[in-house]
Amino acid sequence: MRIGILTGGGDCPGLNAAIRAVVKRGTSEHGCSIVGFRNGWQGVIDGDARPLTRDDVSGILVEGGTMLGTARCHPHKVPGGMEAVIDTIANEKLDGLICIGGDGTLKAAGKVSEAAGVPVIGIPKTIDNDVVGTDAAIGFDTAVTVATEAIDRLHSTAESHNRVMVVELMGRHSGWIAVTAGMAGGADIILAPEAPFDIEVIAKKIKHRHRYKNFSIVAVAEGAIPAEGTMWHGGATLDERGNPIAGSIGTEVTKHIEELTGFSTRLTTLGYVQRGGIPTAADRLLATRFGIAAIDAIVRGESHKFTAIQGEHIVLEDFQTMSGKTKWVPQELLEAAWDL
Repeated sequence: MRIGILTGGGDCPGLNAAIRAVVKRGTSEHGCSIVGFRNGWQGVIDGDARPLTRDDVSGILVEGGTMLGTARCHPHKVPGGMEAVIDTIANEKLDGLICIGGDGTLKAAGKVSEAAGVPVIGIPKTIDNDVVGTDAAIGFDTAVTVATEAIDRLHSTAESHNRVMVVELMGRHSGWIAVTAGMAGGADIILAPEAPFDIEVIAKKIKHRHRYKNFSIVAVAEGAIPAEGTMWHGGATLDERGNPIAGSIGTEVTKHIEELTGFSTRLTTLGYVQRGGIPTAADRLLATRFGIAAIDAIVRGESHKFTAIQGEHIVLEDFQTMSGKTKWVPQELLEAAWDL
């Protein structure tokens, strides 16, 4: 069999581990030929492909990013894109395709599978951990580890200068990174999109804490929003598409906390630092297991499914399980984060 593989959407740690697993398992166990497409779906549209052998993936397990490159491209939204993809699949004589990506990449995978008539298996990756149907996605553990370390380091500066330190973390639509890293790092206030906040309540809580501690740490997801009817003023935090502007909510929260409490308040925005660097052991392991499960599924002729971890087990879920949906931080975890 001749199998294609691509990485789409944003980069994250662990992608190379998944590619490596697909190539090594596919070639040694199943006798497959693996073809890698550069820059996600754009590479399939352009026919930009390269063969992948065991030698090609040797040593990439510990590397961040993706050896294939990536792009935010969806062929069904590009004029002539689907036709070009179908032509490339035919020209490369592919018997199947493995797509590593998030909701957009896998939604495109489903459409390509139907149009081209080839099996497609997805592997979920996103540091936001918001894919419905799987307990975790590639990249999440590394992002949380980086964010937790950053919060740990902010404690000493906050305490030394008697400050409130606000750290803005990634998470446009769900607050998995902010909540888990905030809890692990001992943040005093944690703000997530799932729980709109009242800045006056936040200020009162910080004032109360400063009766016995001279500093506070506030972890805020970039998609966090103030509750309707609460006191809020200042610049907009959303762009014209309704997506959060990175750094904006952190700036607003920082400004209002300082105004309402009188305490010196500083902002740290981690941004892309959370997506870069070498993957943690947990992400390497998860990506490897996902890669093995994906190539095994393709060889069995399965399609329209993505790999998922549920408990300790790797399973396959239908694309419809996650398509257009968001896995929210559960209420129990939000309450625990607030009460600590």
